[in-house]
Amino acid sequence: MPINIIETASRILDAKSTRNPVDVLIRDEDSPTVADAFRVQQEVVRRQVAAGDAVAGFKLGNIAKAMQAKFGVDEPDYGYLLASQFYPENLPISEDEFIEPFVELEPAFVLKHEVGGPHVTAADIISATDYVVPALEIIDSRVRDWKIGIFDTLADSGSTGGVILGGQPRRLSDVNLSDTPGAITFDDEVVAEGNTSAIYGSPVSALAWLCRRIAEYDITLPAGQLILPGSCLAAAKMVPGTRITGRFEGWGQVSFDYTAGH
Repeated sequence: MPINIIETASRILDAKSTRNPVDVLIRDEDSPTVADAFRVQQEVVRRQVAAGDAVAGFKLGNIAKAMQAKFGVDEPDYGYLLASQFYPENLPISEDEFIEPFVELEPAFVLKHEVGGPHVTAADIISATDYVVPALEIIDSRVRDWKIGIFDTLADSGSTGGVILGGQPRRLSDVNLSDTPGAITFDDEVVAEGNTSAIYGSPVSALAWLCRRIAEYDITLPAGQLILPGSCLAAAKMVPGTRITGRFEGWGQVSFDYTAGH
């Protein structure tokens, strides 16, 4: 049988609200397709927007080989970012918000004009970019123990849990995103290191790839929204009671306190 779009979306939303993950989301015997999994995601987002949320951006995930190796997903995922998923920097975030979260470091893009279509190049992304900011993305699968494949994470909006933006915007001409070292620290101890070159050679190229990929669904990236190109390092499992900081060398950083639940 094909994927039941409505029922699968309901299970994801229930896992989100209860913080109780599902054991299996999409079964191989249902002969799933990437298009069906993305339709599930769109149904989840449709319901969240209908309930009062808003689409605030888009993300690309698992583009770096380190991330594919970490979670056993051998191709990139992508999905919508909702306004409710954005958290302020430097303020506490409770473990009660998540199931089993990991944190990634990314250079987030904000666009000054729409970009999209099947023939987007790196030059188009450069022309469309207003500025970039350091960002931490919290990923949090609604599938128990992260036992996921590409269909699961696509249906689950790229396993997005939250986004925290830093306050150091830069023009693309002021940073070198083809070669910027980055690190994540927990209480000043380095737990993950990488380089923006791991994001498909450059996050600019990664976003061009994303535009071409989602053109199949007639989706473009609109002006003013925040776009995440993927992590520059292997995600680190979050530990309650620590201050988590992501830092790009020569650019800036973003932090928050990850607190124990009640």
